Amino acid sequence: MFIKTTKAKGYEYIKLVESYREGGTVKHRTLYNFGRSDLLKKSGSFVKIVKRLCEIAEVPIKDETSGSLMDRLDGCGEATLYNYGYLAYLKLWKKLGIEDCLDDLQYNSKIEYPLPETVFLMAVQHLLEPRSKLSTYERQGRYFGMGQIRLHHMYRALETLGGWKEDIETEMYEHNYMNAKKKVDIVFYDVTTISFESVIADGLRNFGFSKNCKFNEVQVVMGMIIDADGLPVGYELFGGNTFDGKTMVKSLENIKGRFGVNRVIIVADRGINSKGNLNLIKKAGYGYIVSSKIKGMSQKMQSKMLDPTGFIPVNDKDGKEVFRYKAIEYENKFEDDEGIAYSLPENLIVSYSPKRAVKDLKDRERLIEKAKKLLEDPKKIKSAFKRGGKKYIDKVDPKKEDTWVLATEKIEKDAKFDGYYGIQTSEKDLSVAEALEAYRTLWKIEESFRIMKSTMEIQPVYHWSPHRIKGHFVLCYLAFLMERKMELILKSKADEVLSSPQRIQETLNTMQLAAVTVDGGKEIFIKAKTSPLCNKIFKILKIKMPPNLNTKSELIDHFQLDTERSAAQLSFFDPID
Repeated sequence: MFIKTTKAKGYEYIKLVESYREGGTVKHRTLYNFGRSDLLKKSGSFVKIVKRLCEIAEVPIKDETSGSLMDRLDGCGEATLYNYGYLAYLKLWKKLGIEDCLDDLQYNSKIEYPLPETVFLMAVQHLLEPRSKLSTYERQGRYFGMGQIRLHHMYRALETLGGWKEDIETEMYEHNYMNAKKKVDIVFYDVTTISFESVIADGLRNFGFSKNCKFNEVQVVMGMIIDADGLPVGYELFGGNTFDGKTMVKSLENIKGRFGVNRVIIVADRGINSKGNLNLIKKAGYGYIVSSKIKGMSQKMQSKMLDPTGFIPVNDKDGKEVFRYKAIEYENKFEDDEGIAYSLPENLIVSYSPKRAVKDLKDRERLIEKAKKLLEDPKKIKSAFKRGGKKYIDKVDPKKEDTWVLATEKIEKDAKFDGYYGIQTSEKDLSVAEALEAYRTLWKIEESFRIMKSTMEIQPVYHWSPHRIKGHFVLCYLAFLMERKMELILKSKADEVLSSPQRIQETLNTMQLAAVTVDGGKEIFIKAKTSPLCNKIFKILKIKMPPNLNTKSELIDHFQLDTERSAAQLSFFDPID
């Protein structure tokens, strides 16, 4: 929001105006008309309201040398709002080694445009107010202390990032793990799909099964590895029609080859659980904890799983059973494409939850109802999804059309597994509790994808050239690294929960300075009233809040901004513990 003055028929009118976005266009709407400026200055009621607002904003009303505030601001121009909350991410940009990495990249590549500053502007825009590159260029003046970045430099920066993806990942790993002596022993792997605003397929963008239900748009498949804290370690892009299970090989090569991790336990869902993938993990010298496809196991193993003996109950404080579990030794035997036999010694951990049993029953009943509706109109069966009601439909005679029946045997078989869940692990030295806890942490990577898609809005992607597409994902990876680090720092230091991505975004966006030009051409910056959360975030990051009234030079000195660079840089901040 801002105060706007307009002139009509020789008079000046004052309005309270709000900016908003509609269909990709920034528009303004008037929230309140204060009226004519000359009449407002004579209105005692209006002066009282202004004084009260100044008290709330903690802005001094009296000045011994200049008289009343109304006298001092009588010739005041329109206010321009600047965000200074972004400085929190600027500090992490330096702490995580991203600035140094891009500085080295610029120096070694002899890039003439300001690469680190350009990438930071695009990254912080994703974090605070996701916009297109054009809109980012047009709105970059909202950040206090930033220099101007040219639009074509943003696109060139994306192309540069796309070509140096692996080097940047490796540098981030060395800085934040090896140099920090942080051990990586458990990583989480999952796959998602990222859609494009396009129907044109190429070598990378393609049609496939969309996890976002964007079936009419091309997409890419993204496989990401995070550590136990939720920080991204690395990622890979695959063609949009790539099956989840086929993404593991390249990701394993990167962990071992580029990051030099010699021993790690990979935690993943059942999409990665193929015998070939598990064998590759073992061959690489790693361990695994994966969701088990218990319904596809042998009758002998299913009998052991469903046998009620051997389960250990876990109860709540009132003595009511929450779930029960047991571990079964299991030999995972199979042959590869060349007929070579393999045997993987595993522990199969089976759990039963009464709450899950109720959910499984309701889910199956819903699918049965869908199956019955399909049977009423057999012409729809062929086009129906296998995962829907079609799951419980069988064809009596494959040679004859319209011989579909309800699959009662399949329904009865599935009912036996209501409430049961299994995970397989190669780590026989892990206790059942440790394996279950590691698998439960898998939600962090699912949350990671949700943050990237919702809070950071990394999709749909509007770039078309391969290098810019790849550069877009490197940019999002760096932005997500900062966001996750911010969460961890706040969670470890704060007394209350303020570490959700949405709350961080909202809080930092409220930290604003109103710049006004008073008589004589002097520019004054007035700090808008902030919430206790704003103060807490800056205190945790060891950034001092600015005074209520400042000149530009005073703010630059206060925030220790380096004006020698083409964009702002924090150069003398104390390190974060």
